[in-house]
Amino acid sequence: MNKSLLIVLVSFFYINIQAQQKKFNLVIGTYTKGCDSKGIYMYDFNAETGDFQLRSSTESIVNPSFITLSQKNDFVYSVNEDGANSTASAFKYDAKNGKLVFINKQNTQSSDPCYIINDDAFVITANYTGGSVAVFGKNKNGSLTELKQLVQHSGKGINPSRQEKSHLHSVQFTPDHKFVFATDLGTDKMYVYQYNSKAAKPLQLKDSITVKEGSGPRHFAFSKDAKKLYLLQELDGTLSVFNYAKGKLKLVQETTVVADGFKETFTAADIHISPDEKFLYATNRKEANTITCFKILKNGQLELASRISTMGDGPRNFAIDPTGNFLLVGHQYTNNVVIFKRDKTTGALTDTGKRIEMCSPVCLVFTAQ
Repeated sequence: MNKSLLIVLVSFFYINIQAQQKKFNLVIGTYTKGCDSKGIYMYDFNAETGDFQLRSSTESIVNPSFITLSQKNDFVYSVNEDGANSTASAFKYDAKNGKLVFINKQNTQSSDPCYIINDDAFVITANYTGGSVAVFGKNKNGSLTELKQLVQHSGKGINPSRQEKSHLHSVQFTPDHKFVFATDLGTDKMYVYQYNSKAAKPLQLKDSITVKEGSGPRHFAFSKDAKKLYLLQELDGTLSVFNYAKGKLKLVQETTVVADGFKETFTAADIHISPDEKFLYATNRKEANTITCFKILKNGQLELASRISTMGDGPRNFAIDPTGNFLLVGHQYTNNVVIFKRDKTTGALTDTGKRIEMCSPVCLVFTAQ
């Protein structure tokens, strides 16, 4: 083969690979009862330009307010937050062609699941109103089995309007996959379950960690090296930094997502770490409607970098694209996703002016195509 032609072909190959790495699927879960939504939407997202294009949507899926992707990128699982009729759903996911096909659903037997995770063996939901954690098995075709385990929690906190009972708000595997952590907004606790993927009932309660009274633990994020856990508390805006090792937590820092002197109502919401682990972001709702950026110091502790408006109402969830170029905030009440450009050096966010207009977006997940 002509050497010049070979160089051209090799160059074209690498350019094509790079171009493919700039394109991702953006999967968005929504609330469907307050406005016109079909459930889960899939967009093509260009991580170089911030441009997007709708690829497909589900049909008549009720309140898929939180979603999770299988490790092999071939199935999507969602909660269906619907009071006593709440379920979890399974979908076949064709990432290349941008399509979701409903497989089945199972009753959570506990009201209002608001968070969902999965591995090769199980799908696990945190049930807010029900105050419980539900576990489903997986069949070979990706479908959900009937409920395998339901762990019921009890107790209350000092805030009578929000902590009258147990309210499980999120669940996550630890990075070594030996434990599942669960936050209980109602009791100001994080619960630690030993996890055994080979057992019929994989969760065994091992410990609980009490956080500040009335804080309302909500979402959390682990560092990649599993040495730090960052916990966002909904009710008082506290952001706590813990050392983590072998299922144990040690508090090392507390800061806040609430601006100095802010006297209006707020409810802290979501938390994520940038792909390069240099910055951590957290959202705050109600009258605040802000996103705060913290610099992650060498010791893993946090230093305030910036705080700006999310340019909408109800920033319940957000996601950073895998390249780290853009941060997208889903607004539950202004019915749009606001696209911010990230400065990778300072962590600062700049509004691109680009908006994905849609009904009540409340969970954003990037996946490979």
